[in-house]
Amino acid sequence: MTGSVSGLRPVAAPFVVAGPSGVAVRDRLRGLTAADEQVLRLVGQHLGTLASADLKARCRDGHDHSSDRWAARKQSLTGMSSSRWAGSITRAANDQWNLSRRCLQAHIRSLEAGIVMLAHRLSQPVGSPGTKRVPGGYRSRSEWFAKSRRLTVLKARHAAAAADWQAGRVRVVRGGRRLAHLRHHLEQAGLTEQQWRQRWQAERWFLSADGESGKPHGNETIRVTPDGEVTIKLPAPLAHLANTGHGRYNLPGRVVFAHRGERWRDRVEADLAVAYRIHHDPGRRRWYLTASWQQPAVRVVPLEAARAAGVVGVDMNAHHLAAWRLDVHGNPVGDPRRFGYDLSGNAEHRDAQIRHAITALLHWATRAGVNAVAVEDLDFTSEKTRERHGRRRRFRQLISGMPTGRLRARLLSMAAEHGLALVAVDPAYTSKWGAQHWRRPLTSARRNPTRHDGAAVAIGRRALGHRIRRRTPPPHDDRSDRRGHRNVQARPGTRGREEPRPPVTGPRTRCAHRTAPRKWETSVPNTVRDTRLSINTCAVLRNGCGRSSRTAAAWRRAVRRPGPWARRGSAPACSGSPGVRAGRPAPARAGAG
Repeated sequence: MTGSVSGLRPVAAPFVVAGPSGVAVRDRLRGLTAADEQVLRLVGQHLGTLASADLKARCRDGHDHSSDRWAARKQSLTGMSSSRWAGSITRAANDQWNLSRRCLQAHIRSLEAGIVMLAHRLSQPVGSPGTKRVPGGYRSRSEWFAKSRRLTVLKARHAAAAADWQAGRVRVVRGGRRLAHLRHHLEQAGLTEQQWRQRWQAERWFLSADGESGKPHGNETIRVTPDGEVTIKLPAPLAHLANTGHGRYNLPGRVVFAHRGERWRDRVEADLAVAYRIHHDPGRRRWYLTASWQQPAVRVVPLEAARAAGVVGVDMNAHHLAAWRLDVHGNPVGDPRRFGYDLSGNAEHRDAQIRHAITALLHWATRAGVNAVAVEDLDFTSEKTRERHGRRRRFRQLISGMPTGRLRARLLSMAAEHGLALVAVDPAYTSKWGAQHWRRPLTSARRNPTRHDGAAVAIGRRALGHRIRRRTPPPHDDRSDRRGHRNVQARPGTRGREEPRPPVTGPRTRCAHRTAPRKWETSVPNTVRDTRLSINTCAVLRNGCGRSSRTAAAWRRAVRRPGPWARRGSAPACSGSPGVRAGRPAPARAGAG
């Protein structure tokens, strides 16, 4: 479905999303004493100071960064930590610089889109209506003036961002820009200065170590044995704090990864690379250990194999996931399902709600026997600006509150664990056509689907390669299909696709059951006068034939003449005809016209 229809934008073909490339699991470090926590704080502060200095050096290099500069930075850090700690610090600084560059590029694109939209709307007359694709002019002169000032501001921001991009300059802060801005709004956040400072220091600590294949248990800096024993290689200035040999510190607690624990243990026993990160949560006063590793490249499931047993179409909304199962022919099976979630709490609560909804969805899809889940390839980045939707603040808040990125990432990783493929489709017209073409046909006495359920059907049909719109044009000349099949549901090789449907009998359509066998052919009339009066005959009787009074009188005598059916007590009459009396039959034709 890559072609475009007149007046509609082209629709991209569905594709199977590649599985996640990495895995991360986390567990709590239990049994830590005050001395253990003090050692972790000292190590984190020392390495955090080195990481801040190295990030500053990397930002100073800009476009002049090279492998020689990287080696020089690593060598300068090795004496104050170790070679492996220095490698982890420099790699993290490079990743942070690259991420900031990508964010700056996305910011420039957003500013350019806003400038183009503002310039277009300012060029339109005040109060001019818009279209479905492009908005019109502004409502008043005051709004036009305010938007003209905003256009100047956006142009200034774009010029500054473009200058930073050309110079290779990034603006980044260790610990997070959001937490840095929160320092000036402590009352609104409900935090004290001491609480904020604890969070700030914990975020700026550095306790991350990259894995090394071939080393004992996959990591030489932070080593975790298969039974959960954790030891840390201390930096050179803190080597006197070691409680074991070779400058290492052994933590008393044991870690047990409940989720994906077998995979982690297999990698550790095989000495494959596993990266570890120790993180402190000041609010809960807990320490956590996160293990992460890269998964081997797995071949993506072919699209035909993914949709061989049908799919489950899923429509993502602000408060729920609307799902419907479809067979291979694109027909909905069973009733729609809805998996709700509440996004009103904090980040952890929202993430838990999303995980619970996705878990219920995947369990239902597994029981249904499908191999894939179809979702929309949504990206609301260009749809969240006020220049795009104007005063539609509630709509902008709605699409901004939809966690499409988190939903997609969670669904992809969790579907891979359940052995299900994820098919992404183009989101064009799915909600509109689903409500238009599938909501009413799927409505019954006990089922009232919503427009979101119709969108789920549309998504599933697009993933299966079927059309969304239900087109059934009438035949051109007769009831044959010489110009093409009218049925878009059945395939050309389906048996019985051109046969008449079986009769629907019973009290649902008639008062009594049919006793005689049904005839598929048209019944032959058992009278000479054929069937009832036609529309033309009724018009002639009502208005006159327009030729002569003698011809009209002949028509009236023919109508009043009783026919053979009058003795049976059935008298079909032509309503609205002044020449037909009540209780008298009315033949279809009395003459040749």
